[in-house]
This record gives sequence, C-alpha cells and structure tokens, in this order.
Amino acid sequence: MCGIVAGSAGRDIRDVLIAGLHTLEYRGYDSAGIALQQDGHLKRHRSAGKVRDLEVLLESDPINGVCGISHTRWATHGVPNTTNAHPHTSGDQLALVHNGIIENHEELRRELQQCGCHFSSDTDTEVMVHLIAQLMDSGLDLFAALRRAVGRLRGAFAIAVVSAAEPGVIVGARKGSPLVLGVGRGENFLASDIYPLLGETESFVFLEEGDAVSLNANGYQIVDVNDQLVERPVKEVETKADSVQRGIYPHYMLKEIFEQPQAVAETLEGRLGATTVLPNIFGVGAMELLRQVKQVHIVACGTAYHAGLVASYQVEQLAGIPCRAEIASEYRYRKPVVPPNTLFIAVSQSGETADTLAALKHAKEAGYVTTLAICNVAESSVVREAGLVLMTRAGPEIGVASTKAFTTQLVALQLLVLELARLNGVDKDEYAEYVADLHRLPELLNEALSLDSEFEALAGAFVDKNDALFLGRGSHYPIAMEGALKLKEISYIHAESYAAGELKHGPLALVDAEMPVFAVAPNNTLLGKLISNIEEVSARGGELYVIADTKVVSDFHQRHGRVIGLDTGGSLLSPVIMTIPLQLLAYHVAVQRGTDVDQPRNLAKSVTVE
Repeated sequence: MCGIVAGSAGRDIRDVLIAGLHTLEYRGYDSAGIALQQDGHLKRHRSAGKVRDLEVLLESDPINGVCGISHTRWATHGVPNTTNAHPHTSGDQLALVHNGIIENHEELRRELQQCGCHFSSDTDTEVMVHLIAQLMDSGLDLFAALRRAVGRLRGAFAIAVVSAAEPGVIVGARKGSPLVLGVGRGENFLASDIYPLLGETESFVFLEEGDAVSLNANGYQIVDVNDQLVERPVKEVETKADSVQRGIYPHYMLKEIFEQPQAVAETLEGRLGATTVLPNIFGVGAMELLRQVKQVHIVACGTAYHAGLVASYQVEQLAGIPCRAEIASEYRYRKPVVPPNTLFIAVSQSGETADTLAALKHAKEAGYVTTLAICNVAESSVVREAGLVLMTRAGPEIGVASTKAFTTQLVALQLLVLELARLNGVDKDEYAEYVADLHRLPELLNEALSLDSEFEALAGAFVDKNDALFLGRGSHYPIAMEGALKLKEISYIHAESYAAGELKHGPLALVDAEMPVFAVAPNNTLLGKLISNIEEVSARGGELYVIADTKVVSDFHQRHGRVIGLDTGGSLLSPVIMTIPLQLLAYHVAVQRGTDVDQPRNLAKSVTVE
C-alpha cells in the first residue's frame, strides 16, 4: 500500500499522475515513483521520501508519456528506500504498482528464482511483475497474463501494470483493496480512490471484488472473478476537486476540525424530524429487522472503535439491550458467540479497513439478524457487503488523524441508538428530548470551536512533555481514549487513557508534577465519582486540566488545576461536544512541536492490509 494513480490519454500524462499522487499524500507514505511508456520502452523514476522529492528527480531527468502508472508506498515488506519503492519492473518492458499484501510471496519468489528471475527488492510486490513477465514470455498478452497471475496470488491487492510491448494499455485488478476506474473523454484512469482523479473526470466505475480491467485512451473492458466480460455502472460523483483543498487553513486537520458543525448537520439532514428519527433511513426493510434486535455487536478499528464504544454505553442506557464493541482485528480471529436476534455493526471511515471488512464478511455467515455499515464512502467494500447502510456524510477527510469522520460516526450511531430505544419502549418524553438535543448539536459544536485560541495557548504547557494521561468515566471514557490517541498520533507524545475509577489500581504510580492529566467532566451522575478521582491526582501533585460542562464548573476547586467550561448539551450530545477540545489540544501541541500534522510518521489514512 498506499496509493495508485494511472492513466492513458491523448496527451502527456506525467503531470496528471504527479498531481494525483499529491492528492493521495493524506493516506501516509514513505516513497513515491512513476513509470511512463516512452519510445518503445518504460522509463521510471523512484524516490524515498515525499512526492516533491520525486518531482526534483523529474526536473533533473525529465520523462514524459501518454500512458503510465504511479504510486506512493507505505512500507509493509522491506524498509522505506528507493529500491523498495514502486513501480517495480521486469527489465525495461514491464512495470507494476500494488497496494496490499501478497501472503504467498515467498513461495512465488523461490519458484521464480529457480526459473532464473533476479530480484532487486525486499518487497512482496516484485514477485507479481516477474510472474506476469514470465506468463507474457509464454505467449500471453498483458491482460491475459495479469488474469492468470492473479489466480496464483493469496492476499489482498490492487494492481496496475503497463508493458512497453502494448502502447497505451494499462491493466489492473483488485481483491480486498480498492481500485476505481475514472472514465474520461479520450482518456481513462485507474486510482485507489476518486480524489486524485476529480480534476480530470466526475465519472467513475467502482470495480468489484475480483474484477480485472484493461483500458486505453479510447475505452476499457472489465472481466469478473469468473473471467467473464461484465459491464459495471458508470457513476457520476458530486464531490468537487476543491473539496479536498486546504483553503485558508494551514493544515487539513484544522480545516476538518472546523468543518464538523456542517458535517454533523449533513449527517442529520433528512434523517431527523421535529420530534422523531425519520423512518427507513437505514435502508429498505430495516424497521422489520431492527424490531427483532435484542443485542448489538459493534466492530471497528482505531478511532471508529472509540465511536463504537461510546455507542455501546448509549445503546444499553437508552435502549436497554446488551451491546458490545470490539476491535475488528480481535473479533475476526476468535469464535464469537452470537446470541439470537443480534445486530452486527461495522464502523469504518473508508469502508476499506482490512480487519473490519474481514470481520463483516465473517459476520454475514455467523447468524446475525443483519449487518449494518456506518461508513463515509458510498461505493466502498464495507458498504457493498453490509445488509443495511447509514452513510456518515462527513465529506472527504484528508488528515490522517480522524476528526470529522469520528464525530459523524458518533452522530450516525446515535440515530441508531434512538431508533433502537424507540423500538424497545423508551419513555416518549425522554425520546423527544434526545431528538431536540440532536437538533442543537451543530450550534453547540460551533460554540466549542470558539475555544480554539484558548487551546492554542494551553498547548504551550504540553510542548516539552513526554507523557500525558487522559481520564473519563462512562460514555466519556472512550472520549478520553480518543483524546489520548489524537495526541500520540500527531504530536508523538506518549499518552494513555484510563477509566478514572482505575486510577488507584495502578496508573497513580505515574502521576507527578511532570505528568499532565486531562479529565473529561460532563454533567451527569458520575461527576462526584470523577471529582474524587481528580482529588487523587491533585493529592499527588499531578498537573491537572479539566474539561467540564459549564453547569458543573463551580463544583471544581482551585486545587483541581485548570478548568475549562463549555456547553455540552444533554447526555447524548456530551461525548461529541467534548471531543472538540481534545482535537484542538492535539492539533496545537503538534504544530508547536513541529511535527507533520496531516501525515504523521508511520501511519496511513486507510489501513487496507492487516
């Protein structure tokens, strides 16, 4: 992994490919490369580091062409360097780029070496280009060789290949990793997602699992997993190229933090009536299925897992039915017990998260009432696999550290929580109050964002710290987890989160005057317990910071450190609102420490491999 851009056109395609790679930088990567057909051969440049380093190479040694492939790599096999960067080649006749992991690469490498193939990299990817070259040497054309090779691969992959022997032709295939076809006028493209192609076309074919494609400037053909020619629908997307630009903001992350009021409004639009959640927002026939639900399993990774944890508290509190949230990479490798009438929910921003997708596929055979996807990408694999779908409508999220995707996941899950609560007999007045609260949410998010300058100033106290502790209770414990994750992701400060009641069971040993401790204090029945936990920190000289609902700020004493108040709405809204200060804190600490906020080291935006 991480990003593919390829194209065939009646014009020089180099700058289009480079611009596409820049658009894919949000995914995270450690090297970049390009290969173009030129004068009967393939010309390639690769560079460890950023796309701009590749551009420097192209300035000193230009290559041009009307057909080519390009890639940004996030290392999985082999260290990040130029030798391991994509594209990989077989001689000067064949070049290939790849996202994913080939699980049987060592077996294939040994076989190819016995046939005389020389390997120059440590990657799993290189076996594919030599395998395809070998099949072409036996008499197959490029597309036939690709399809034959794919049949020998185990693992997840999206592939794009060019051959000097077939001018203007690009072939590709996908299994377990996304690949889209961009359809233009007199030009066609392949890419990992739509964003790098939005400046060239608004027409896309979303290749399905097992599809292979051959394209040139004038057309394309697709074969399915059974090697049969198929037609896939061409879809017009409404997302515009300028929606993935930073505009006035210095970083995508800050832009996306400030987009949250509008993003949440989009999540609620057309789904929330004056006094009720509107019917059928989860899909055709959803109500009959949801009436059967007596238990819920939520599976996700990373930030999405934290959203699932918040929902697990709220499902049990409001709907009165058991709910468990679980990390997808754990769920998929055990034998979960599925009680009768259980709903399975997969939460994923990209809809291509490898572990979550694998868990969803397992769940479809495990006896759940149905499966539901909470997702931000309409044509993603998770959406296509799920029985029911609720799109978050966050819009493009470019920063690796998720912000608006998280809050829209929380809100989408709250719509489900309210629907399950209604179906399980929640008090009508209480239900109406929750609906009214949701209507206020965008406004309250805007108010929370007004604290930006305060957290920018506060960040100075964290710049030289090496560790931090985040505390919360109940549904705000996952918010503390999310706060710790954001800080460590982009500032590289070691941060841990704890359910506040666990302090005395070990973490208090860490607390001293050099340990900043952040506590999330909503206006709920656990406030008194949380204040007792804060007293434990205060008594040991901890450096305390408390984010508190404005109604309870007066409950805190001077010895409780810095207390910052904000209106957090009712109990349903509070986890969403309290996320904002923690995002702002992490952002400003990272900026002041000089880290790469949008592309933190070692991380990818969409984790499409295990």
